[in-house]
This record gives sequence, C-alpha cells and structure tokens, in this order.
Amino acid sequence: MSRVLNLALLSAIVFSMISCQPESGKKQSQYSDPPHPEKRPYELTEHGDTRVDNYYWLNQRENPEVIEYLEAENAYLDELMADTKDMQEDLYNEIVGRIKQDDESVPYLDNGYYYYTRFEEGGEYPVICRKKGNLEADEEVMLNVNEMAKGYSYFQVSSATVSPDNRYLAYGVDTVSRRKYTIYIKDLVTGNILPDKVPETTGGVAWANDNKTFFFTRKNSVTLRSEKIFRYELGTGGSDKLVFFEEDETFSTRVSRSKSGKFLFISSGSTLSTEFRYLNADDPRGDFMVFQTREKDLEYSIDHFEDHFYIRTNLNASNFKLMKTSLEATGKNNWIDVIPHREDVLLRGFTLFNQFLVVQETQNALPAIRIIPHQGQEEHYISFDEEAFTARVSTNREFDTNILRISYSSMTTPNSTYDYDMDSRQRELLKMDEVVGGFNPADYYSERKFVDAADGVQIPISMVYKKGIEMDGGNPTLLYAYGSYGSSMSPGFSSVRISLLDRGFIYVIAHVRGGQEMGRHWYEDGKLLKKKNTFTDFNDCAEYLIYEGYTKPEFLFAKGGSAGGLLMGAIANMRPDLYKGIIANVPWVDVVTTMLDASIPLTTSEYDEWGNPADKEYYDYLLSYSPYDNVVEQDYPAMLVTTGLHDSQVQYFEPAKWVAKLRDLKTDNNILIMHVNMEAGHGGASGRFKRYRVTALEYAFIFDQLGITE
Repeated sequence: MSRVLNLALLSAIVFSMISCQPESGKKQSQYSDPPHPEKRPYELTEHGDTRVDNYYWLNQRENPEVIEYLEAENAYLDELMADTKDMQEDLYNEIVGRIKQDDESVPYLDNGYYYYTRFEEGGEYPVICRKKGNLEADEEVMLNVNEMAKGYSYFQVSSATVSPDNRYLAYGVDTVSRRKYTIYIKDLVTGNILPDKVPETTGGVAWANDNKTFFFTRKNSVTLRSEKIFRYELGTGGSDKLVFFEEDETFSTRVSRSKSGKFLFISSGSTLSTEFRYLNADDPRGDFMVFQTREKDLEYSIDHFEDHFYIRTNLNASNFKLMKTSLEATGKNNWIDVIPHREDVLLRGFTLFNQFLVVQETQNALPAIRIIPHQGQEEHYISFDEEAFTARVSTNREFDTNILRISYSSMTTPNSTYDYDMDSRQRELLKMDEVVGGFNPADYYSERKFVDAADGVQIPISMVYKKGIEMDGGNPTLLYAYGSYGSSMSPGFSSVRISLLDRGFIYVIAHVRGGQEMGRHWYEDGKLLKKKNTFTDFNDCAEYLIYEGYTKPEFLFAKGGSAGGLLMGAIANMRPDLYKGIIANVPWVDVVTTMLDASIPLTTSEYDEWGNPADKEYYDYLLSYSPYDNVVEQDYPAMLVTTGLHDSQVQYFEPAKWVAKLRDLKTDNNILIMHVNMEAGHGGASGRFKRYRVTALEYAFIFDQLGITE
C-alpha cells in the first residue's frame, strides 16, 4: 500500500511514539536560567502590516550589550554541556585521528609545472607547492600558510593564481572571516612579497598575458556585493583602474580567464540572468565587449576553443544545452546547437580539450560524465558501479591531452582521484583518501530510495549505515538536507560520519526540491512561491523513515546549515513532533526582515530566489514560513544553533534573535543552546582541524539526548 494512503495510520503511530518518548535527554529546567536579552519592541511596517520585533536591537555588532549577550549564550552552552566535555574531547580526537596528517594532494600539470598542496604533521593549514617539469624535480614552496597564519585567530588564503610566465603568484588573505580579501603578490623567483597590495576584494585575479597586469573584483564595503572590476599593473604603487561597475544591485560580478588563456571574461549574474564581456588577454588595456546582452530568464556561461566560443545556456532549454558561435558573431542569434536540450537530463557543465569535449550531466539524481570526441570515435559515458555516488571532473588545465582527471566517492567509498584515458577508456586510481586506523567499506551499506511526497512527487534519499543493524524502528538517525539555489547534495564520503555509523546511526541525505538533483524543474519547484515544497519534502522524508521502520521520532535528528538552516527553522515550526533534536548551523531564519533590507549582504541579488517582499504577494508568502516570524507557543525539539560573529552570509543576529524568541514562547523543557564563534564567520573556524570542535559538540549534543555516554 502507498505511504500517502496511510497517513491516518502513520499519525496514530507517531502519536503513540510521542506519548512514550524516553526521557534520556537533559532538560533546560535542570540548569540555571538561560540568557534572556532585554525586549526592546521595534515596529516594522510594510503593506499596512506591522510586525513587532523585540530583539531587533541585537543587530548592533559593536554594542557591548550585544557582545555580552552572545558571550552569555556561550557560557550557558558550556554549563549545559559541561558533563559532555570529556565526550567532546574523545569525539574530536576520534574524528581528527582518522585524518592522515602528513597528507598530499595529487599533483596536476599546468603550463610546465606540477602543482599540489601538502599538510605537515600537526599543521592546521596547507603548504602550497609546485615542481617544474616532472615530479622528481626540486620542490618549490609557494606559500606555507602555517607560517603565514601565526598570530591570527582566523586566517584564510584564497585563489592562489600564477601569472602566465610562471613568475608571479597572486593570492587573497582574509583574517576576519568576513570574506573580504586583501590581494598580495609574491615573486616566485626572488621569494619576495611585492609592495603591491589590494584590499576589500573577492580574493581572486585574472592575469593578462603581459604578466604584469591583472584584473580583480572589489566588494561594496557595506553590502559586500561584488560590484566593481579593476585593472591593476604591478609596480604602479597601488594605482588601479576601474574597468566595469555593475550598477544593478540585483547582480554581482566577477572576472576570470578562459582555459585557453586567450580571453578574459567579466561575468555579471543574478539568480535568473547572466551577461558576459570578453577581452583579448594580449590587450589588457582594451575595452571589454558584451558577448550577449542580459535578458530576464536568460542564463549562459562561456569558454573558448580554437575559433569558437562554447556556451552552456538555458536558451529555450530549461535543463540547459550546449551551443557554440564564432569569435566574430557572439550574439544569441548566431548560436548553434552542439548538445540539444533534453527533458530528462540536466547539463551541469563542460570541459574542453584539443580532441575531446567532456560534459557533466545529472539524470535521475545521479551524476554522469560524457566523453565526446571532436572526430573519429563514438561518444561514451564513464561507467560507475555503485547505487549512489558522486563523480565530477576535477582539475584539468591542459588542452593537449587525452587524460581526464576525475574525482569519485560514495557514502561508503573514500574520495578517489583517477586519471581516465579517453581513448582506451581505462582509468588509473592515483589516490584514495586514507582513513587512518582502518576502514573497510564492506562493513557498511548504502542505498537509494524514493519517497512519495504528499503531492505525489518522488523525492530521492541516499542513506548509509553499518551492516547488521535491525530495521526495527529503534535506530538513531540523522537526516540532512539543504534544498536551495539549485545546489545538489551529492552522496559522497565523510570519514567524520563514521563516528555516527559505528554507534548504530543511519545517516540520510534528503534530496529535496530546491536543489537540482532531478533536473532544473526540481529547483524551480523549490523556490519563490513554491518554496514550501522544500520543507514539506523534508518532513515527508522523515515520515517515510518512521513508517518504513528505520527509526522513530524519539531517535530522529535533523540538521541543515545556512539556507538549510532556514529549512530547520521551518520544520521546527511545522512538525516539531517528528524530531528528537535539531541542529541548525548558521541558519537564515529572519527571512522577511532581511529581504526588506537592501543594505544586508546578499539581499538584492536574491530577489529571484526568494521573492522581493516589496511586492505584497511575496511579502505574504515569505511571512507565512519565515521561521522567526512563525515561532509559536508549542513544544519544540531539543535544539543546537551555531553562528559566527563575523558571518557575511547570514548575519549572527538572525540566529541570536531566533533563539531569544524561541526561549520566550516554547512550552517544553528541552534544551535550546547556541554556540557563537566570536572569531569566525559563515564557514566556521579556519584551519584543517579546528572546525571539528564544533562537529564534536554537535555529536555530543545528539548522543547526550539519546543517553549515549561513549
């Protein structure tokens, strides 16, 4: 019988389960009173509707009262989790202990040099290296980030890019975690850092072919929108030249270089529209030319090969198709099909070689890599054997080769790097990530299922667990999803996850609408006025796991971050009865207020994703699910919320306000705690190992709720 046809039976089962939930989890009432920031009512009026925000004042980052409150939240968390400190330390050591400390990436060839990164024993940061000509040559250390990071609580290097003559290295540095990078230049011949320094950028550069000129993107200091492209010449003492300003506040811009090295590209993009400009890389002082004028709902990206530009576009193609055009006639009326549109296949990307075209696709929630010779042999797909897996084209900088570098993993197979011979169709395993301490994939089982949503749509889920567990409803389970921006959550490997699996957990990824796992329509059906599908899909997956006997509500936990944190906030309001606990990482929860404030980073560029609440239809719809606005007097699961004071993507005050309001209104005694990283932002702590302190906290939170003590 269909699960959808038995909702009444399921409801009875769920009610019975809830009524006899175990009391293993600690209760908030067992400890001192949690922090309660002062209520300072602030009225927000739009379309004649007034909302009162008692905690609006928490958005004052420099206010000592705000800092005091955030520190009080950390102190309260420490009190409630004090009896798990030893467990957290053990979990941290267990997780870090699986990571090979003196590890090294597989080198890739680019313009006569082999590039790679390596990690030293105990080192938090990478050492970025290269060797000239062959792998037996002397190692050249370009950047030792461990040395550079000394004295900083946060340190991040971004986009290390070498000039075409192999002499200069441009790289970005962020020491605040606000994703505002300062660009530095290192002379790889002398080893000196040049006096040239460029602040408030995205961190990356695109070099011109004169080896002294590069282009970079500067951010707006308030909104952090990437809005301006500058040209910079080495040795000019900090003098840069504005070459493009993206005036439309709903667009962001960036600069890049074609794989061929022949062209420089400026791209401007919003959620539903893109526009490219191009310039011959031999003429850095020339004017960028528009490739195809921006149009609403027209998306495209380009690369160059010989006498054509190749274009991935949604022009009359919802799942995208591949086209090409001559270098002299770039407008869309001149584009011709290379790979036509297909209703059941999403074209995700392409890579060009002298003899081959490689296409990345998604079909039925699984990735595919397609090899198309320019002439001669028939095209083919690379075959993969597992039921659920992740496969992608890796770093391939050289044109004149028949070897394709690919990356592969599954929920039971560690990340593996292969070289694939596109002529012989043979592949060579270059490296499989080592799991220190021993790991046998045969001890674990991964499967892929489809869940019937309430509206009849089938939602894919990917799951992994250790063989031998009984499907009797008693398995602790962690259900994860993201579900926004068309980002597909691939079923890849995580050595961290072993700490759950070896304790009898089932780990599940719900491929909910809002991603692109099932094609472009999967994304379209989870955004704007269909956004609630993301939330109901997740709850339907939770119900499926309960109904099919994998778990029960008293053993089921949910986790999501950023826009996935919005998902956590929504399901907490909609179906708190389904979950024992919820982990919301850097959650975007104050949706209406944020989308009405154009000064907040990311707001203006996301109207096409969420809707502009200046339009009453979108205001009403956003208000109907915004987690902060929909907190009510009801029981909520145990909850752990994380945030970072310097978060540039989701401002710290959103989760802080949400936690305060939840404390006001929730009617249960389940713990509600918030971890505030006072030194980091959206991505958490920098460094290779420090981030796992938060993972250890999350797992200890789950185990504590279940009464697991080791």
